[in-house]
Order: sequence, then C-alpha cells, then structure tokens
Amino acid sequence: MKYDLSSEITLEMIPERYYRTTDTIEALRQRRFEKLKTNICKDQNEGALLVANKIAALIREKENLGEVCVLGLSGGTSALPVYAELVRLHSQEDLDFSDVVVFNVAEFFPIHDDKRHSNAKILRKNLIDKVNIKPENFFTPNSSIDRNNVYDFCHKYEETIEKFDGLDMVLLSVGLVGNIAYNEPGSQVSTLTRLMLLDHESRRDLKRFYASPAEVPDSAITIGLSTIQNAAEVVLLAWGENKADIIKQTVQGKVDDSVPASFLQLHKNAMAVIDLGAAQHLTRISQPWLVGPCEWTYKLIRRAIVWLCAQTGKPILKLTNKDYNQHGLDELLSLYGSAYDVNIRIFNDLQHTITGWPGGKPNADDSNRPERAFPFPKKVLVFSPHPDDDVISMGGTLQRLVDQGHDVHVAYQTSGNIAVGDEELIRTISLIKHLNQAIRNQDNRLAEKCNEALEFLNLGKINGEPDTPDVLFMKGQIRKEEARSACRYVGIKPQNVHFLELPFYETGRIRKDKLSDRDILKIIPLIENIQPHQIYLAGDLADPHGTHKVCLDAALAAIHELANKNWMKDCRIWMYRGAWAEWEIDHIEMAVPISPEELRRKRNSILKHQSQMESAPFLGNDERLFWQRSEDRNHATAELYKNLGLAEYEAIEAFVEYKVVDLK
Repeated sequence: MKYDLSSEITLEMIPERYYRTTDTIEALRQRRFEKLKTNICKDQNEGALLVANKIAALIREKENLGEVCVLGLSGGTSALPVYAELVRLHSQEDLDFSDVVVFNVAEFFPIHDDKRHSNAKILRKNLIDKVNIKPENFFTPNSSIDRNNVYDFCHKYEETIEKFDGLDMVLLSVGLVGNIAYNEPGSQVSTLTRLMLLDHESRRDLKRFYASPAEVPDSAITIGLSTIQNAAEVVLLAWGENKADIIKQTVQGKVDDSVPASFLQLHKNAMAVIDLGAAQHLTRISQPWLVGPCEWTYKLIRRAIVWLCAQTGKPILKLTNKDYNQHGLDELLSLYGSAYDVNIRIFNDLQHTITGWPGGKPNADDSNRPERAFPFPKKVLVFSPHPDDDVISMGGTLQRLVDQGHDVHVAYQTSGNIAVGDEELIRTISLIKHLNQAIRNQDNRLAEKCNEALEFLNLGKINGEPDTPDVLFMKGQIRKEEARSACRYVGIKPQNVHFLELPFYETGRIRKDKLSDRDILKIIPLIENIQPHQIYLAGDLADPHGTHKVCLDAALAAIHELANKNWMKDCRIWMYRGAWAEWEIDHIEMAVPISPEELRRKRNSILKHQSQMESAPFLGNDERLFWQRSEDRNHATAELYKNLGLAEYEAIEAFVEYKVVDLK
C-alpha cells in the first residue's frame, strides 16, 4: 500500500522547466524576481534527499581534510525528513559522524520538565542518538538554568561556537512570521545568541505541541542573526502551502526586520530548499507569464485571466486587448486572436463550474455540468477527518445532497478526543452523575467511572499529562454525540453515520503514530459495503496539525486498493477544503451556491459541535471560531465569482475532482 498519495495530487502539472532547468539563461529568466537562491523540489522527500546529500558531502569533505564539521541544526519538524535520510546514510552507507559537532540553534526557555516538548529532545530522538556523534560534541542551550544566569550562558554559548571557528552549515526552517531559529520579527542583523521573547504568532503556531495554551513557552534561547550570517553556508527549509506566503516574502520581498528570514538575501552562500506547495506564490510558479514564454494549459489560462481581472479591477467580459498587452499577456492574443475570444471561453468555463445539484440533476443535459445526471439517486460517502469537518467544510453541499434524495453516508476518520477541553467533560460527567442519582440507579459502575475521571481531572492531572483511557473514551463519546446531532439536523440516517477511529490517531497524545495498513484496512470494507457513486475527501493540506493529510492519505490508499473494481470506476471523487484555506479559483471544478437560509442552517449544524466552540484546545492560529472561518471563506468565494462578472450568490462551497493516480 502507498501511504503518501496526497503528494501525488497535482491540481495542475507545473512544467519542470519552471523549477528545474539545465539552461543557464532560462534559469536566470525564471529566477528574475528572486533575491535568495531557491531550489524548488517536486515534494518534501525530494527536497530532504537533496539537503541530506549536501550535508553528507560536507561531512565527508571535512573528514578528508582532517577537520571537524560544525553544524547548526534546527529541532523543527521541517528538518525531520532530512535527519531520517542522514540516519539512513549512516547505517547503510557508512556516513561517519564521529568528527561532527552539532549546535542546537534554538531552545525553549524555561523547561523544567523532561516530558516537555523541546528541540533538543527532537534532535536527540531523530538524529543524535541514532548516529555516532560523540555526546560531548552535541551542544544545546540549557533551558533549565536560573533566569539570572541566562545572559552569561548565552555569551558562553556564542564563545563555544567561535572556538570551533563558527558554523560550517546552518540548517533552518522558516516560521509563519518569517522567524529563523527564534529570531522573531524586529530582530537586528547584528544579534548574537540571546534570550528572545516569542512573537504572538509563533506561540500560536506552537499550540499544536501542547495540551493547553497556558503551557506554550513565551521565550527561547536562540543563536542570533549575526551568528547565522557568519556561518559558511545556510540552508532554509519550507514544505507545504501554508508556508507559501512567507516564502514569497523571504525570497522575493525586501530585506526587512519584520521578516527576519529575508536577511538571508544578504548571505554570500545561503539557499532555500522548498517543495512545490511552499513555492506556489513565487512568480515563476504562480504567474509564469511574467518571467517568459509559457506552456499555456487551459487552467493556466484561467489563472492568468483571473489574475488580470484583479490587476485591472474589471470583470472577465470587460477585458480588452490593451489590458492583455499592458500586463504581459499578449501571448494569449496571438493564440486566440482577440481578448473577446479568450474572455468568452474562460467566462463560460467558470459559469459551468456552478451547480445547485452537487449530486447531478436528473433528466437534465449534463454535458456542461460538473456532475453527471445518472445514476440518480446516488450513494454518497463523505469522509470527515474530525467529527466536525463535514459540516464546517461542505455543510451546505451536504444538506443539498440529502434534500435532493441521495443516500448520504458520513465516515468520521478520527475520534477527535484530544480536542475536547477538560471543563467540557467535567460538565458532562456532572450531568450524568446527577441523572444517575435522580433515577437512583443501583448500578454503581458508571458512577465509579465518573468519580475516577473527575478525580483525575480536578485533582490528579498535571499540565501536559495525557488523559487516562477512560477520560479519552468519554471525550470521544462527546464528539460522537455532537456528530450524530449534526447529522440528525442535516437529515442523515443514523445507520449512515460511521465512526472509524483510525488507529494512527488514538494515541491519547498530540503526536500521532504514522499511517499504517491498520488504518487503511478499516476504510476498505466501508467503501466496499457502500459502493458509492460519489466520494468527498478533505483535501486541506494546509492543516497545521497534520491530521487532515494523514486522513487524506488513508482514504486515497483505500481507494487505490479498490481502483480496479467495476463500481469504483463509476465513482467520482471530490475534494473539499476545511477551515484553513479555499481552492484557488483556477482549480475549482464544482462551485455549489448557498442561499442565506442554507448558510444559516450550515451554521446551526456547526454549532451542534459545542465542544469545539470557544473552549476548544486546538483552534489553530486563527482566532475566529470555525463557523466564522467557514462563512468568511464561503462569502469570499462568492464575492470572487461576482467580481469576475458571474452571478452574485450569498456564499459558495468549492470542490476539485481527484483523478486516481496510475501507480503502475
């Protein structure tokens, strides 16, 4: 079974020459807007391999010279695939780390508990303890020293780096606010190792590693920008579309202390290694017509026209030949003859994405509709990573499918139990106890379990400690009942609500296990039993917690195992997006309008998930509640369609069709 099919999703195959060319002149043309050398790789694995081989080559070069190799390494998650490849090179290709010195570039402060999340722990677990680095050659900031001694410690840490004549290479990841190591916005280029207060955005990004916001550290000891600038070589990593905005600022923006990573533009030997997701806002990827001749695909033309409308403030049908010529799109005029010919084609294309019948309209011409008319009614299977993603992401479409007579099933892939706050469970247990007392139930087992859970939550639980199995079970039941309530409200049959509880998630900890056959084998029988005509999947790869990606990979692996079944060949697969981002309009293949009344019903279905309102532990970096994010996103999509000159709707939910990848 293949576990990483989401990496094969190509909404539009980007020609390799836009990010990998052997022609020097072409490379200069493609990178004309980039001020930091940038290597764009197809995916994270390819990028990690490139960087690991670069580090390995440096280690071997130093070994041949009889010198130690001094590395500054990040404990962030972006570097983990690099460390995995270095470990493989050590165990299978005899890469020797005995003369390698490693400095941890940043550590949270203070940390007085060995169980707490720390960069040093990540480095030890994923690299240091798996290769032959001498214990005395691993240096990390002491996060438990007295606050009064921090200044002296930082000074000595910097001196230790200088004793080794500085760092030969620094491996960094970029934060969402442009921080490198933990040099936060406002950091000056002259800074050395010091204690740094974490930016508000950085602390919000760290919430995913902690059980509650109160546990997130407010400061870190970090090497300074001057220390980084003095390194012989710097490599900056970024994976995924949630890093696309900050990568564009880092690579193409001005050098500015509000984006500390931009100072790498001034380094004599720095480079960024990123995947196509993180590169998607760079000009050579997002607007390739601005850097040279294009390979004009249909979707690229749509992207260019939508961009041109934004640049001119005009709807599609009002664009003129002059608009095309002034904005570098005269190539399209050569291909199509006139602005009118291009405009009408793209206008009709976008018009045909809009449908009020997401399951297909019976007895209607479906040649220009996103979904086929027959069979009708259809069997529909909606996969929801958490017990509320279905209504948050496609609640209006879900309601349409039910109202239009389709047999709709919802499969919740995880229990979402760790996302229930303690107070929510305490309230529920209290209700159960008082009901139990009121009816004078003679069976005391339930009362005992409730008392044990209350004692743990109120008296025994230490901040950051995982919940007991009983507490996790109860929290999971809360989320199940909320999901059932939302499905009842929408009109989904009780027997059509499925809880998969995929094993990778059920660890009781924020960190989850890796995807395995056990997860996929729980999905295959469900699909086989339903034999759906439509499947909806969460294609939201910007999920900051990573659960959506794993759930997507699990569902795709199951689908591919069944791909040769005759009934599966007649199944269409649609991807929706969740609370973090929407599909870009040039990729949208089905747009389902939502009326004001339908939007109100969608909000009500989201509000059935009461545990995920204000008290939810993992709301992410966005302070809006999920129903607010959802409505804002749906309003924005409708507004974009209106600005392009199409019909005006209250809100729109958008979908992209998934094409099964041929793995032969």
